Amino acid sequence: MPGKNKIYIIGFMGSGKTTTGVKLAALLGWPFEDLDKSIEKNTGMTIPQIFAIHGETWFREVESKLLRNIDSHANTVISTGGGTPCYGDNMDFMLDTGLTLYLKLTPGQLKSRLSGTHNKRPLLKDLGDEDLLSFIEEKLSIREKWYNRAEMNFNGFDTDIRLIYSRVRSRLNV
Repeated sequence: MPGKNKIYIIGFMGSGKTTTGVKLAALLGWPFEDLDKSIEKNTGMTIPQIFAIHGETWFREVESKLLRNIDSHANTVISTGGGTPCYGDNMDFMLDTGLTLYLKLTPGQLKSRLSGTHNKRPLLKDLGDEDLLSFIEEKLSIREKWYNRAEMNFNGFDTDIRLIYSRVRSRLNV
């Protein structure tokens, strides 16, 4: 895969993108970048503060800009935000510049992981646990058309990092 020196991990919030990304980067000996952490560092605000002060549209614009500014010459594993692939041409950009991995979970599995995280996740802040599953089902049905464009799909519930590592190495010929 000439010219593709990045691995983008995509999926719904709570799917394990950061955890998987850290482990995969360590196995590959590559740097790891968490896009949400980069946004917080760049803006000096937390993600919930950004949403409260500037709104989701501004957040997505910053996210898109920073996605493109991650060092283009380094092999890097990048965990994206859950909505990153769905904004503008971000998915096309990721497909053009790297290998995309989708960590897929069912709505029930996501609900289990996301329960109790409302204060850390702006899109969940106004939802009670009873509304969480329907929110996830609705958002996932919209986002999956982008997620399913990923070049590789993995079960995000019982992630076997050695399997991911092996398949990625084979795909990238490293």
